[in-house]
Amino acid sequence: MTALTVALAVVVGVSLGLLGGGGSILTVPLLTYVAGLDVREAIASSLLVVGVTSMVGVIAHMRAGRVRWRVALPFGAAAMTGALFGGLLAGFIPETVLLIAFAMIMIAAAVAMLRDRRNTPAGDEARHAQVAKVAVLGVAIGALSGLVGAGGGFLLVPALALLAGLPMPAAVGTSLVVIAMQSLAGLAGHLTGVQIDWRLAAMVTTAAVVGAVIGERLTGRVNPEALRTLFGWFVLLMASVILAQETTPVFGAASAGLTLIGAGVYVTCRRTMYCPLPRFIARATPAAAGAR
Repeated sequence: MTALTVALAVVVGVSLGLLGGGGSILTVPLLTYVAGLDVREAIASSLLVVGVTSMVGVIAHMRAGRVRWRVALPFGAAAMTGALFGGLLAGFIPETVLLIAFAMIMIAAAVAMLRDRRNTPAGDEARHAQVAKVAVLGVAIGALSGLVGAGGGFLLVPALALLAGLPMPAAVGTSLVVIAMQSLAGLAGHLTGVQIDWRLAAMVTTAAVVGAVIGERLTGRVNPEALRTLFGWFVLLMASVILAQETTPVFGAASAGLTLIGAGVYVTCRRTMYCPLPRFIARATPAAAGAR
């Protein structure tokens, strides 16, 4: 199972490198259901994987000039405060509740991936960040990351674009700095009450980093938007599996069924002239609207 865990960690890293975020949402399920770790140890180990992988990813963005340190450092400091608190709080929450909360985060992340990014405002970099809102949001996102072990990039990128006025490429690069800072702070919070398998954590982290490097090199050969859409639906299905495991099989099956129906409607609206939900789906699918 260790070999399988490491191999799948490479796949997670490749998705991170290709998508620029989002792949870390699979680390906790991987460590829980494949590696057999308990939930709190899986979350702590995930924070290590996410933190180190993000630090490696920052290097390429620094070289390209896509990191805004004046925004990253104060936002990261606020996120670290929240992540430390979230890591400490996780020790008092039942494991089932943590996994259900994680499934909810997966659903939110998947929805963010499925949205049409072309409609996201790029912002005006000359605009000053709204300091109070940045601080509050940084603490909130950090607490969420520290609690469930997810990087929170799907929340950080739009927050940095809208509140700090960063263009999308700079928001992505800057978010990696924040993710690295809050992940390591969250790990520190968890380590007060959790012992992790450092050997396994190191192997998974190394595999994810290798995968991320491979993913970055494949970026020009793969359509990132198509991959992001496919990955979003896959994350929704994974959330259904977790809900089935932690609640009842009926609830998980219902969630999976709704996901498959949603995927069918999405593909229908994107690929054909007929869209069963034109008011909601067609707005998010310019190709379908143009076809009609």
